[in-house]
Amino acid sequence: MNGTIVTRSALGQLLGLIKLLRPKQWVKNSFVLAPLLFSGGFLNSGAVKDALLAMLLFCLASSATYILNDMHDIEHDRRHPKKSKTRPLAAGTVSIPAARVMLGVLYAALVCGWFFTPNVVLVIIAYLALNLAYTFVLKHQPVVDIFTISIGFVLRVYAGAMALAVPVSAWMFVTTLSLALYLAAVKRRQELSQSGTQGRKVLEKYSVSLVDRYAEISATSSLIFYSMFVMSSKPQLVFTVPLVLFGLFRYWYVVEELDGGESPTDALLADWQLLLTVALWVAACVWALWPMQG
Repeated sequence: MNGTIVTRSALGQLLGLIKLLRPKQWVKNSFVLAPLLFSGGFLNSGAVKDALLAMLLFCLASSATYILNDMHDIEHDRRHPKKSKTRPLAAGTVSIPAARVMLGVLYAALVCGWFFTPNVVLVIIAYLALNLAYTFVLKHQPVVDIFTISIGFVLRVYAGAMALAVPVSAWMFVTTLSLALYLAAVKRRQELSQSGTQGRKVLEKYSVSLVDRYAEISATSSLIFYSMFVMSSKPQLVFTVPLVLFGLFRYWYVVEELDGGESPTDALLADWQLLLTVALWVAACVWALWPMQG
C-alpha cells in the first residue's frame, strides 16, 4: 500500500514537472522554422537539423521563462480561480525546490547548446533577458507588455535565420511582429472579457474596446506586410495570401463566437479549420518554393 502511494506521488510529481514546462506552448517555437521554409532549405538535411536544434533550444528557453514566471507569480496564482488549479506550483503538485532544479537543468542544457550553435544561443540569451525584464517589470506596463511578448516571436525568427546563416527579409520581421501583436492583443482582450482585471494587474489599464482596436490594426498590418513580403521577395507565394486572410478571419471568429483566444495555442489546436489552414499554408509554401532546390 505504501509503495503504491509513493509510486502515485512520484508519478504526480513527474506529470507536474512536465506540465510546468508547458509543452503545449512549444507550438509557438515553430516560428523558428520560418527561415528554413522561406529560404527553401527544407530539402537540405543539414539545414533541417540546424533549424530543429534551434527550435529545441528555444523550447528549453521558453520553458525556463515559464518556470521563472510561475515561481515569481506563485502567490498571485494561488488566489486566481483558474491558475490555482492549472499551474503546478500554485496547485502544489510541484514544489519550489523541484522547480528550481528543473530550471537549473534547462539553463545547463542551453549552456551546452552554445558549443553546437553559439549564434542561436546569443539570440536566446537576448530572449531570456527580455523575459526576465518582462517577469519583474515590463508585464505591468500597458502597451509595453504586448510589444515585449511580440518581440519574443521576432527573436524566434531571427534565431532560425542565425541557425541557417541566411538573411531574413525586413518584411518577414515586420510581418512577424504584426502577427504577434495581433495574437497578444487578442489574448489581453479575452483575459479582460473572461476574467476582468483579476487575471493580471496590467489589465486594469486596458479596456476591451482599446485592445480590439489594437488587434484590428495589427491584423490589418500583418496582412499588408505579408502581402508586400510576398510580392517583393517571393512572388510565387502570392496565392497563399487568401489562406492568411482566411486564417485571420477564422481566428477572430474563434475569439468572438467560440470564446477562445485567451491562449492562442489552445485556440489553434482546438479548431480544425485553423489547423487545416495552417497545414495548407505550409504545404502551399513548400510546393511553391520546391523548384528553388534545383
